[in-house]
Amino acid sequence: MALAGPVLGHLDPEFLRVLDDTNDRLRQVFRTSNALTLPVSGTGSAGMEASFVNFVRPADPVVVGVNGVFGERMCEVAGRLGADVIRVDARWGEPIDPQRLLSAHPAPAIIAVVHAETSTGVRNDIGPLGRGKGDALLLVDMVTSLGGIPVAVDEWSVDIAYSGTQKCLGVPPGLAPLTVSPRALDRLVERPSSWYLDLNLLARYVNDGSGGGRVYHHTAPVAMVAALRAGLGVLLDEGLEAAQQRHAECGRLLQEGLVGLGLELLVASESRLPQLTTVRVPAGLDEASCRRELLCSYGIEIGAGAGQLAGQVWRIGCMGHTARRRNVLALLGALKEVLGR
Repeated sequence: MALAGPVLGHLDPEFLRVLDDTNDRLRQVFRTSNALTLPVSGTGSAGMEASFVNFVRPADPVVVGVNGVFGERMCEVAGRLGADVIRVDARWGEPIDPQRLLSAHPAPAIIAVVHAETSTGVRNDIGPLGRGKGDALLLVDMVTSLGGIPVAVDEWSVDIAYSGTQKCLGVPPGLAPLTVSPRALDRLVERPSSWYLDLNLLARYVNDGSGGGRVYHHTAPVAMVAALRAGLGVLLDEGLEAAQQRHAECGRLLQEGLVGLGLELLVASESRLPQLTTVRVPAGLDEASCRRELLCSYGIEIGAGAGQLAGQVWRIGCMGHTARRRNVLALLGALKEVLGR
């Protein structure tokens, strides 16, 4: 209903109130008091780009944890900015040892890692990185974690974090929630290579700290901001802990059911995400045909493997409003029939 409401101007006082309220709600969900917290215009990948382009200078040593597609993408983005990228790789399907990230370089400018790796279903531990980062900025991808598993930006000493709307927040894709610590703001690149994602300019539009009014930057996607505000309201009304528990219960039910069908899960239980489950495709099975039958005959879509895991796993998302017991049971029943088990 919020998405379909009347379209306001991006400088309309009523819309600016919606934007401010959205930013306040994002602070609650990120668990931060960061003044610069905003929805970046673009999907989660725009959040990634904004996070790097505003803080990486040529030749900066940037340590990146890589155990999936989105760690690989971090390396690509940082490399295009001229960073000295120091990769810390782990086997896809396994978490990264935080100590390996902390010891990879004696004085990194940035340590970057994906909290919930969407391509593998692995959760990486963030708390130890914040405690041991030293002078480095800690940059965290929270696209698939925000709203689904515990996130604590301030408690973990995360300096830059970004997310997406279409995962556990249950909002259509199109915005990238972003939060930046005061410590990170002191290290903003004065003139980033991207004008559109320049936080120096965006801050003058989303924040009116001086009382002198907003400075136009670009036309904000007003309907998407209204939708995000509504989605965050639903999440906060339910309660962050209650929503996380709902995701946890649905993940457990799904994973136990898949094992009950004789399928093998990729990730060990101690680092497995509840909201994104990777299951190995049985040997000799035409996995694309199975996914097609699920979609066409049962109206259920599951994801294919990505990157190194293409053709080897299915990725089953159970996020946001879709994280419901009835959806899990429907999938398990349909998959049993498709597999003939």
